[in-house]
Amino acid sequence: MLSGATVRWHEIQPDPCQRIYFANHTSHLDALVLWSSLPRPVREVTRPVAAKDYWSKDPVRRYISSCFNAMLIDREEIKVHQSPVDVMIREIGLKYSLIVFPEGTRNRDEEMQEFKSGLYYLSKKRPDLELVPVYIDNLNRVLPRGEFLPVPLLSCITFGPPMWLEPKESKVEFLKRAREAVRRLKEV
Repeated sequence: MLSGATVRWHEIQPDPCQRIYFANHTSHLDALVLWSSLPRPVREVTRPVAAKDYWSKDPVRRYISSCFNAMLIDREEIKVHQSPVDVMIREIGLKYSLIVFPEGTRNRDEEMQEFKSGLYYLSKKRPDLELVPVYIDNLNRVLPRGEFLPVPLLSCITFGPPMWLEPKESKVEFLKRAREAVRRLKEV
């Protein structure tokens, strides 16, 4: 509406096959802008994952999250066999792709935070899914943390080549490689 975004596909093409798009996280607009940047056939089968405690807090947030078919994940009441990863795997079935932010929360710094382990467990439980790194540039300035009104600036969304969990790759090695795949797109 107020700000524009440039979308780049680097060594990958849009495809409605099942994927997990994982990106850096600096603004409440990240999920919306990333999801909106997908071509319509891809967007129709892609669901952003969002924090239930934040996005179900009031009618406006619930309405916004429903507009882009967000999957709201409970971060507070985690039960055995009801972990956020189990819920995501069950909800996507054989149809939907996901948008996740492995840092877990919006980052205030230029440098990305360490990735949490959810992306590793998703790839371990569904090794058939393509893991697509995405770098979101400048949305932290369009709608900084704590602000309500967006600033009319341009942002850039860069999709990178897919990756998978390698055989015998440890969680630490995988998460480091995934984080580096996102960070490297900043320089493309």
